[in-house]
Amino acid sequence: MHEVGIMESALDAVLRQVRTSGAHRVHRIVIRVGALSGVEPEALRFAFEAIAPQTPAAEAVLEINAVPGRAHCATCAEDFETDTGFIYACPRCGQLSGDLRQGRELELSRIEMS
Repeated sequence: MHEVGIMESALDAVLRQVRTSGAHRVHRIVIRVGALSGVEPEALRFAFEAIAPQTPAAEAVLEINAVPGRAHCATCAEDFETDTGFIYACPRCGQLSGDLRQGRELELSRIEMS
């Protein structure tokens, strides 16, 4: 379960920000997870619940925002949604595309603290 390592890194980044800003408590942590990132949101949540106690983030709400996969069709010049694979077929014209525009995100997007 690589989500534990991912969450340890994210929580380290959060706690660095807590120290830098002089805050004492984290209220909310928002993470964006792409559908094609290979990260399971529920495993990420489980990892957070396991490692956050005894830290300033112990009572924080973990908000995980799912980012759908979107590929681009050069023929139609349009983006389309996808959720699996590496080569994507345009639903409009059937042309194959490997041009993924979003869905691999894994980012710490917001921290609320006081």
